[in-house]
Amino acid sequence: MNYILHLETTTKKCSVALAQNGELMIQKELLSEEFSHSVQLHPFIEEVLKESGLKASSLSAVAISKGPGSYTGLRIGVAAAKGLCFALDLPLIALNTLEIMVQPHEVSQYSFIIPMLDARRMEVYTAIFDGTRKWIQETTAEVLTKETFNSIVRKEPCLIIGDGAIKFKTLQPKLNASYTSEIHYPLAKDMITLAWSKFNAKDFEDLAYFEPFYLKDFQTIPAKKYN
Repeated sequence: MNYILHLETTTKKCSVALAQNGELMIQKELLSEEFSHSVQLHPFIEEVLKESGLKASSLSAVAISKGPGSYTGLRIGVAAAKGLCFALDLPLIALNTLEIMVQPHEVSQYSFIIPMLDARRMEVYTAIFDGTRKWIQETTAEVLTKETFNSIVRKEPCLIIGDGAIKFKTLQPKLNASYTSEIHYPLAKDMITLAWSKFNAKDFEDLAYFEPFYLKDFQTIPAKKYN
């Protein structure tokens, strides 16, 4: 039996899932406006292992959502994943966060599915997939306008998901677009099929050199100066 631990920390929702041979066993998730991943992640890992009756030494691999996403969330998740892999001599599987987001959706009725992660102001991290979840446009950081994606999507039906979809909808884009009724966040359980495929293909990361996929450099707000 092969057991893979999946970690997702790129947004406000922190989640952990344990799978056996590509099938979900146990999951934990929490939506926190305070980004409490540093507090919640390790207890979640301990809980899924305890509830499964497994020891960490029984794991076959760790899968991490590598980004793009929250800078802090990415650092917390990747640090935890690499720490487990180093300590237990496990392979690391890395998955693109936007590709994870499209996995649970029934998309056959749409020509395109467009995940969006909020990147502040009117910018999002995004990509375009077709109705079979194949990549059409690679991950980019886009400043949204009502014309965004027109040249590719045109008048074809598309599904737009993620916390960045909210501000895109307010622009009344010139697309034949549908939106989910609730904000869709990437989840660890949605990593399972992709991670299992990579595990069987032995598509692993180099632990020594692996870094999160930040897409953009981290930006801080300069401190105010007082006379």
